[in-house]
Amino acid sequence: MPVFSPYADRLSRIPIERHEVEVRGGTTAYWVYGPSADSDTDQSAQDAADPKTEPLTVIAVHGFRGEHHGLEPVLAYLPDVRVIAPDLPGFGETPPLPGRTHDLDEYAGWLQDFTAAVAPGAVILGHSFGSIVSSAAVATGLQTPRLILINPIGAPALEGPKGLMTRLAVLYYELGAKLPAKLGTALLRSRLIVRVASITMAKTKDPVLRRFIHDQHDTYFSDFADRDVLRDAFVASVSHDVRAFAPRIAVPTLLVAAQQDDITPIEAERHLATLFPSAELVEIADVGHLIHYETPAEAAGHIRRFLRVPVAQGR
Repeated sequence: MPVFSPYADRLSRIPIERHEVEVRGGTTAYWVYGPSADSDTDQSAQDAADPKTEPLTVIAVHGFRGEHHGLEPVLAYLPDVRVIAPDLPGFGETPPLPGRTHDLDEYAGWLQDFTAAVAPGAVILGHSFGSIVSSAAVATGLQTPRLILINPIGAPALEGPKGLMTRLAVLYYELGAKLPAKLGTALLRSRLIVRVASITMAKTKDPVLRRFIHDQHDTYFSDFADRDVLRDAFVASVSHDVRAFAPRIAVPTLLVAAQQDDITPIEAERHLATLFPSAELVEIADVGHLIHYETPAEAAGHIRRFLRVPVAQGR
């Protein structure tokens, strides 16, 4: 039986187009939400109100084991913003990059090349692992007027309040990589383990919303190409965090953090904000690492306001 989405009605009113582009020897699938590139109706109205407002095109980078659908609840509250949402290589409908190790350097390079191909100068948004990929790409040369990080990974996962769970996850992915291929892949796609992870991350008490979150994870959390790319991406996700890149990111940055995040404690997010030359931290209460599912309207509200703040002269 189909699971009710609290955001389906809003999303149904937003135009969505699927596209593909060749990047780094592979084909990247991506979706464009909202106004098309040749539609200037909404942007003209905004520019008339504030001529300093930047063109509202955002590239949204999803998190580990997810794909572009995960950020749709946030996009549902940004109908006047043109958002380009790719599936990361090896996840969703984007196959792995041929002959490459999917480590952080590769993902950062892919994002730089993808942005150059489809929307040079776009605002970059990253969630969770996507926050690491986006920060690494911007710190190493990706040109963007602004950076938005939702549930940023602001400290090593092994040091967070759920450090033990992360260590168990390391063992899980190591076992999945070492077992015979069929058995290892089955373990990595285990619905039971996916459900345990979903229950652990969800903070809402709303049964309808919880059912939706679990269905989203059941549907998309195992949509990876193979266990090799999954292992590579997992290693990248737990071996890096945004702190290493923050001092080299000069553009205005918005951090949307959760006060109950089990992966990065809010104290670490507050420290992370101090490492950027120009960053704003907003905190959302009563939510954990699933801001994009549980409080998308609030996150989108902060994003809309941030996108309308004029960039300081000289940037």
